Amino acid sequence: MFDRLTERLSGAVSALTGRGRLTDDNISDTLRQVRMALIDADVAVPVVKSFIDAVKVRALGTEVAQSLTPGQVFIKVLHEELVRVMGEPAAGLNLRAQPPVVVLLAGLQGAGKTTTAAKLARLLKEQQKKRVLLASVDVYRPAAITQLERLAAQIEVAFHPVALGTSPLEIVRGAKEQAERGLFDVLIIDTAGRLHVDAEMMTEVVAVDRAAAAHERLFIVDSMAGQDAIHAARAFNDALDLTGIILTKADGDARGGAALSVRQVTGKPILFLGTGEKVEALELFHPERVASRILGMGDVLSLVEQVERDLDRTQAEKLAKKIQKGRGFDFNDLRDQMLQLQKMGGMGALLDKLPGKLAQAATQAPGVFEDKQVRRQIAIINSMTVAERRKPELIDGSRKRRIANGSGVQVQDVNRLMKQFLQMQKVMKQFSKGGIKGLMRTLGGRMPPGFSP
Repeated sequence: MFDRLTERLSGAVSALTGRGRLTDDNISDTLRQVRMALIDADVAVPVVKSFIDAVKVRALGTEVAQSLTPGQVFIKVLHEELVRVMGEPAAGLNLRAQPPVVVLLAGLQGAGKTTTAAKLARLLKEQQKKRVLLASVDVYRPAAITQLERLAAQIEVAFHPVALGTSPLEIVRGAKEQAERGLFDVLIIDTAGRLHVDAEMMTEVVAVDRAAAAHERLFIVDSMAGQDAIHAARAFNDALDLTGIILTKADGDARGGAALSVRQVTGKPILFLGTGEKVEALELFHPERVASRILGMGDVLSLVEQVERDLDRTQAEKLAKKIQKGRGFDFNDLRDQMLQLQKMGGMGALLDKLPGKLAQAATQAPGVFEDKQVRRQIAIINSMTVAERRKPELIDGSRKRRIANGSGVQVQDVNRLMKQFLQMQKVMKQFSKGGIKGLMRTLGGRMPPGFSP
């Protein structure tokens, strides 16, 4: 999300390396670079000015502790000020009200409101055991209603049906009645958007809010929207008195300025980050963790939480026992591990949370960490027969050609996967013999070529 900003800030701070003290002279150029990096990232100019002034006041004259360098002191100051700009850690939705609690999602078209509605519903259902009803009042874009209905079926939550020609206010009233009759805990309403803020959209969303008597009014904003996001946030907050913000598409190659500006402009907390297209890709917003990612420190805490939440423990334990018993590692096991990786958002989402140097080193292995490559390898395995997946030694030249044709790849792609698999199989075999010590002796401290840790 913050790749460009991280790169610029890292370069700016490196200029302070070797200095014995932070002074006005040696910090002025660094602050200028930080200012330019923030402006380039589409952070609002008033926010940039306030941030730079605060950093300068705190950094100037700071004595460097014996174990620190000025660059480290400056990073500490930057980190703390970034956290201050982005606000307090999110506590999630406020559901302390008489059910059904109504959650209204508002924002511009394309910001990801419909997907976010489903993500929120899934999170509330699985983590808080709430009964959730989804409803859409976007009558101008029928595909939006159909999309939300399909997503509701996918995550197995209820959806309020909409008859052709029903007005937004009629939909809201009907959804509230259904939520009350069905004893639902939460009603999530997805509103219509426009490409730009206009009076007609604002009038309608205010009327929908009044009819719904919403407890939570959330502004959904695309992290890649730049200055448009800031203007839209201000307009929606003036009209609705927002209670919180959700940043979407935080996994993209974005400038990231919206995250540093929207909270300051509205004064309302950022509650969640959308980190991918899948319904699982929604996480609580932790400003200190996001600040760490901006400064290239990574976000290991979020990574651990994600693995704890999404990893199939039963499947992992089953594989461990199988290997320990010496029954061998086959293509079914490899496919299961790849599917687990996809469930956690793909390798890109995991690498984004690693500290800068680790992430950079990992991405230097071309093709290995690309989600496209993982999907291709899964397709190759799916094109194998049951016997071939269990006994890879059966796969000869003619079988490779059949597998390649079936999965739409070249024979060399199958050969590459076979080579990587054999290396991994060797590692697993060594592990079954000597445990961790045997494994480390085999690897010599390294993972086999072509495989991630």
